Amino acid sequence: MTAIEFNDRFEELRPTMFAFAMKLTRNVEDANDLMQETSFRAFRSLERFKDGTHFKSWISTILRNNFINEYRKRRTRNNVEAPVEESETMLSAKVTSIGTPQSRVLMGELKERIALLKDEYRLPFLMHYEGYSYIEIGEELNLNIGTVKSRIFYARKQLKERILADYGETRLRAA
Repeated sequence: MTAIEFNDRFEELRPTMFAFAMKLTRNVEDANDLMQETSFRAFRSLERFKDGTHFKSWISTILRNNFINEYRKRRTRNNVEAPVEESETMLSAKVTSIGTPQSRVLMGELKERIALLKDEYRLPFLMHYEGYSYIEIGEELNLNIGTVKSRIFYARKQLKERILADYGETRLRAA
C-alpha cells in the first residue's frame, strides 16, 4: 500500500475512528491526540500491513492499543506524581526537584548505572522507558514478548540492586 492509498483509506475512516476514539477517551482533545498518534504509528508500521487484512480492523487495533498504552502510562504517572505532602517518607527522604545540582548528580549516577547494563538488558529497558510497547520492542529487537518482559524485569532488578548496594555503602561510610 502506498502512502497516498493509506491516506485516502485513513481519511475515509476518520469519522468512524474519531467516534471510536471519543468513546474511549470521552474528551475531544484526547480523542484528537489519539487519532494523531494512531495515524503516525499506522503509517510508520505500513510495511507490516498485509494485503487481504481488513484495513479498518487494523487501524482500530492500533488505536485501541495506543489508548491502552497511554492509559497505563497515565495511571503509573498519577501514582508517581502524587503530592509530596501526602507522604511522610517522601518528606523525610529529602527529595530534590528537577534542575538542582543534587538532582543532576543523581540523574547522572542513574545514567551511569544504566550504561553498565549489558546491551541485551539495557536496550529493551531504555525502549520501554521511552514508551515503546513490549510488542514494538520485540519486533525492533527481533525477540519474543516473553524475552522482552524478562529482560526489562532483570534490568530493573539489577538497577535496584546496584542502587541499594551503593546506598548501603554510602550509609556505612557516613556512620
